[in-house]
Amino acid sequence: MLEHVTIPRGPIELAADLHLPGNIDEASPLRAVVLSTPGSSVKEQIGANYASRLAARGIAALVFDPAHQGQSGGEPRDLEDPYRRGEDISYAIDTLSRIPGIDPHRIGVLGICAGGGYAVHTARTDHRIKAVGTVVPGNIGTSFRSFQPDGPAAALVALAEARIEETRTGELTRENWLPDTLEHAAAAGLIDIDTTQAMTYYRTERGGHERSTNRRLSRGDALLLGYDAYHLVDQLMTQPLQVILAGRIGNTGSYESGMQLWKLAPNPVDLTVIENAGHYEMYDVPEYVDAAVDRLVDFYSDHL
Repeated sequence: MLEHVTIPRGPIELAADLHLPGNIDEASPLRAVVLSTPGSSVKEQIGANYASRLAARGIAALVFDPAHQGQSGGEPRDLEDPYRRGEDISYAIDTLSRIPGIDPHRIGVLGICAGGGYAVHTARTDHRIKAVGTVVPGNIGTSFRSFQPDGPAAALVALAEARIEETRTGELTRENWLPDTLEHAAAAGLIDIDTTQAMTYYRTERGGHERSTNRRLSRGDALLLGYDAYHLVDQLMTQPLQVILAGRIGNTGSYESGMQLWKLAPNPVDLTVIENAGHYEMYDVPEYVDAAVDRLVDFYSDHL
């Protein structure tokens, strides 16, 4: 059962889908999970794959479009602000807590890819979150800093100059998350298995969606370069943690990021490696998603 939900977020609203096991019975309130999805994705993609499966197993699951993206409000469009992404999760919990038949004391989060880092960062200080599940979690700040050929400080200088020019002209610039087509990727020499699998998910009919624009507002990159999703996790994130990783270690950094998170967390409960799976195969390949959901259901059943 699927319900479209609106999440008030100050002057704007977020668009969300609430996946339910069936009709809500207020006499038997449900445990629930808020999903934090990968950068560039919309609620109909990876989040829906996991939310629908959780609902089928008896756990309500709310997946939303982040502010500035998808069907949600917020200007300028295509902004990936890691701090606002965390706030989005808390606003989603506000809304979920008010829904009759949802138990506000049994709400967890599930973060996937960059959304895993956002979920962890939020759970440190929002202790309404009672359990933290992650699938191929990434620390997007670490990733962005590692991508800079001249180092992050030099990248920040270039971004500062670019923003001065944007302010002068009034024209905002955007970057691609990925090449727009497999042909563009091949022409750029991006033929590694992880990029290819990302492309075949996001940029083909397999997983692509019209509201997933594949564009990122350039000025947001300065925020990403200064972000650390795991800052103070060792001191503040006391909730039970589950980390689910892809067994084929590629170049996305999610395996290394997940292991770092596992070592930092004060209350690690379950570490699962899905053998033979690649990072992007954890998005929609039924064999691997079902294996992850089996572990997630056990985790949430024990800790929510």
